[in-house]
Order: sequence, then C-alpha cells, then structure tokens
Amino acid sequence: MFTSAELTAPVVLDGGLSTALEQSGVDLAGSLWTARLLADEPDRIADAHRAYYRAGARVATTASYQASVDGLVAAGYDADLARSLLVRSVTIATAVRDEMRADQPDLFVAASIGPFGAMLADGSEYRGRYGVSSVRLRDFHGPRLELLAQAGPDLLAVETIPDIDEAEVIVELLDDLDVPAWFSYSVRGTATCAGQPLSDAFAVLTGHRSVLAAGVNCSDQADVLAAVTTAVTVTGLPAVAYPNRGGSWISQTRRWEYDGLLDVSLVDAWVAAGARLVGGCCGTGPAEVAAIAQHLSSPEAAKEDAAEAG
Repeated sequence: MFTSAELTAPVVLDGGLSTALEQSGVDLAGSLWTARLLADEPDRIADAHRAYYRAGARVATTASYQASVDGLVAAGYDADLARSLLVRSVTIATAVRDEMRADQPDLFVAASIGPFGAMLADGSEYRGRYGVSSVRLRDFHGPRLELLAQAGPDLLAVETIPDIDEAEVIVELLDDLDVPAWFSYSVRGTATCAGQPLSDAFAVLTGHRSVLAAGVNCSDQADVLAAVTTAVTVTGLPAVAYPNRGGSWISQTRRWEYDGLLDVSLVDAWVAAGARLVGGCCGTGPAEVAAIAQHLSSPEAAKEDAAEAG
C-alpha cells in the first residue's frame, strides 16, 4: 500500500498510457479508448506499464480511466464481463509491478478513476458541468470505485476532474474505502475547466482522510505551478503534477493536436512549491518520463544531456 511516507521526496509517475500504446502502434479510435484493450489486447497494456517502469516511473496507472460498467455495457459488453474488465485493469498492472519488483522494489500501482465525462467520450472532462444530478454521479462512481479498490491497487488516482460538483461526490465516496488516493483536477489558468476558482476546488478536498495528495493533471504545463501552489496552500497536502504536452483534444477524432514539448526544467519549480508526485499525461511517453526521472535524480546531468542534444 502506498502511504504518505513515500512522499518525503518526489515520486515519478508514468506518462500517458494512450501515448505509450499509440507509440507502439495501437489504434485507439473508438469510445472506449484504452479500455478496449482490456478485453482485446491486455498484453499491450502490460507492455506499456513495463515501458514506463523501465523509464524510471515508480507508479503505473491502470487502463481504467475510460473504463466503466456503464460505458462497457453501452459498447456491447455483458455487465458481468464489464465488471471483470475493470478488475483486470488492476491485475494487469499489479502483475507487471510484481514481475519487476525483483530489480525495482519500490514500485506501485494506481487505479485510474477518470471523470464521468470520459465515459461520454465527447471531451466533457475538459468542460465539466455535465447537466446530471449528484445522485447520477454517485451511482456512476460508487460501484466503480468499490470494484477498483477491491482489486488491490496500492492507491487510487482520481484524475482529470473538471469541476467541483463531481469532486464533492467523489471525495465522500473515497472516505468509505480503505485505499489512499491522489486527487487531481483538469484546469485552465487559475480555474477548473468548468471555470471555478482553484482555491474553492481544493477546499472541497480538505478534511478527507483518504486523500494523500492533491493537484493537477492533463492540463497545460504553464498552468501547473499556480495549481500546485494553490493545492498545497489550501489543503496542506503534498501536490501531484502531471500535465499533458499542451494543445487541444479533438472530440470528433478522439485525438490530441499537440502544441510543443514537455519542458522538464519546469519540474524544479513544481517540486519547490510542494509537488511530490510528478509525471506526464497525454502526449508524454516513456521518453519524457525518463527525462523527468533523470532530471529529478540528477538535475545538472539532465541539463548537460539536454544541452548536448540541442
């Protein structure tokens, strides 16, 4: 189990699972995105987890971001199979973790808890305010959280949450589980993607024993520092920071149009502000995670490598 004791120094997270899969030649078109592979090609997911661990990540995030019983049933899967696929997302990752712990004993698995909007497959996780009740959100997240928690991850990764409405539902459900979690919003500037002040958004997370870190993911790297600073100030917790490469999500094609590269030098300011879980999201693959891991282990060497490469 992952505990707050791990957060005395920065911990490297993995990058975008979808990015690693696409780089290996996998077609992720379709509403299930990476979740399709849970049924069709689980070995490809395992290979992606291995690639991230080898790159220096200590935490692998499961292929459950887009997976839900509702979404899998809508795609034609039987409800029992849908539930088993959610569990499989964790067992794939934990099997790889256990396989690689012989050489890297301090490896962990985080079960991804994506937002309700991810199931809609229309980019709603970058807008929020879905127009559904808190009861609907609770009915969606509750059984899913229980399935993933019972599957045995080291922690939960509640990620890309776009608004306070959904956050309020999820943090209450987390307190009913005996599994630690990090909680990260998708943001624009100094507000959630739904336009709410980040100070208000992070205030929702205070006082919940299950949340061990709070921060931001799948957002522009330029917006990370302010989010990390606000998260630490408001919650008093270590922060989590794993931005995307920048750009826009095109819902019609279900693909990102990226803008630029991840600037690893920004990590120093995030860590100085209190980030203790640091990685990448969409558009960042094993190469970017390796650069982050190298930078955190030896910033001066990383700068020299970058200068030589340039």
